[in-house]
Amino acid sequence: MQFSPQMLTRAVNILIVINVLMFFVDQQIRGGLIDSLALHFPKNENYQVWQYFSHMFMHGSIMHLLFNMYALWMFGSALESVLGKIRFLIFYFACGIGAAIIYNAVNAYQFDQVYSLLADSGLNSSDIMQMIQKYSYPPAVINETQAGELFGIFYSPMVGASGAIYGVLVAFALLFPNNKLMLIFIPYPIAAKYFVPVLIAIDLFSGVTGFSLFGGGVAHFAHVGGAIIGFLLLFIWRKEFTGQSLFR
Repeated sequence: MQFSPQMLTRAVNILIVINVLMFFVDQQIRGGLIDSLALHFPKNENYQVWQYFSHMFMHGSIMHLLFNMYALWMFGSALESVLGKIRFLIFYFACGIGAAIIYNAVNAYQFDQVYSLLADSGLNSSDIMQMIQKYSYPPAVINETQAGELFGIFYSPMVGASGAIYGVLVAFALLFPNNKLMLIFIPYPIAAKYFVPVLIAIDLFSGVTGFSLFGGGVAHFAHVGGAIIGFLLLFIWRKEFTGQSLFR
């Protein structure tokens, strides 16, 4: 099955408009909306449960926004044309929220690994929190890399629709496996059924090793999480796609 880019579908159009508006509102408000709407680590004082939803409408830069909205138009329009508006929105938000939950779960695991080293050294929870607030650490217990990981997880909020977009990408690859796509650093058309798994594998590699081909500040495990949720949802719905290219 082949798909060519078309006019914006309704749900995709609404999502793009909201994302663009939220970006410019954030730019105009003193201090921005990051503290309230970006996804924070649960131990951070700015953490709120609604951030699992609201972070999807926040973006860190104009390029971040443009890249995500371009991907949403390119692949989301195709998916909405198959799923319909309501089911597409359910899919999109489930992927974005699921990605955020997985992202914070991985962060919690990595945070606890370093936290345990500090606790085992005799520091109590109050001592450790004071240390984090002062960006200090005992070099005899943890090294600079571990301290950086601890502080980064605690203080760095996540923004962007990328988790939901990766779910959409997976769905696109399953429904339109032979459509040709291109990576920026590989200027050669690659079928979606190969392109998307490679992209996810790169994110998984970067998340595990800490070596990012896309630069710093990328929530790799959110990308992987969104992809997992997208795959699972289409797997659950697979019987409704008779005649499509799903899982063939």
